[in-house]
Amino acid sequence: MEAPEAGTPVGSSLPAARVAAEATPPGKRGSRKRRGSHLMLKIVGGWSLVLALIILGAKHYWGGPEPTPSAVPAEAASADTDTDRTLLGNAAPKCVEAFSRFVAATTPEERNQFVRTPVSTASRMARFYSLNPLANIDPATLQLSHSAVMTLPDGKAIETLWKSKDGPSYDAVFREENGEWRLDWEHFARYGEYPWSQFLAGDGPAEAEFRLLARERLAKERRNESTISLVLYAPRFGRPDEEGFQSPELLVNRHSAEGRLLDAAFKLAREGGRVYGSTLPAIDPEEMIRVRVKVKRSEENGERRFEITAVPACHWYSVDDAGVTPAENR
Repeated sequence: MEAPEAGTPVGSSLPAARVAAEATPPGKRGSRKRRGSHLMLKIVGGWSLVLALIILGAKHYWGGPEPTPSAVPAEAASADTDTDRTLLGNAAPKCVEAFSRFVAATTPEERNQFVRTPVSTASRMARFYSLNPLANIDPATLQLSHSAVMTLPDGKAIETLWKSKDGPSYDAVFREENGEWRLDWEHFARYGEYPWSQFLAGDGPAEAEFRLLARERLAKERRNESTISLVLYAPRFGRPDEEGFQSPELLVNRHSAEGRLLDAAFKLAREGGRVYGSTLPAIDPEEMIRVRVKVKRSEENGERRFEITAVPACHWYSVDDAGVTPAENR
């Protein structure tokens, strides 16, 4: 309903207003007009203040606190912050909408509408959710606690951290595709070709690729050894600070391609760096890094053995890049 003119009672008809005006002495009519004008000015001023507070709140919500230089890797600190801030302001609402619709969907087919490369991802999603439970997340309980722009080898991404009122938290990355911001589903789901716990138990294929957490055993004591001693853990979805099923000890030749990548990734983590200059708060268990690894299972003399055959990446993003550079190639 349109706002009435100053001095006109809200909801009155024009004839009634005229009758009231004619029945009121001139001095009182002028006094009522001034009081109405003052009232309307107060209303307009109040709404202006409310709108200003909403705008300031939105800026604070999307922009978040500025990271201090000591907490930001050199690669991120040298970025065009004005451009990134503009990109974040435009993209963040679209990411929120896409994520809300994704978690509200009740079937893999529905969720597929909000992920990157949905056609090629559909078959992986179907198989993954046939082996793993579909996470039930209530979007009403989620709160966006962090959002930032991240530069990946093939373009910009928006990284987000969500916290739920009932405890769980989730990190999600969005990429622009055909004008829409879509979820990197493999990163979000911690996609693996087979459930890690069942693979360890001897089920499924003899070799598969997984997104896991890696911890280096006795890093200081073994720094001069020719092998790196690792233990691989399944991440716990929604509980990123906790680890799940763990592997036996795995030894990786320190001077192999895989060993050099892992060595570089652990060194970056010890120095406080983050892959691709991520500014998300640290949410993984201490002294652990994220890896995409191919693991082979075999049995010899009744004993089950595991071997890392490849390390495609030292992160979980869906990009064809290792994320770190071995020392010899820096």
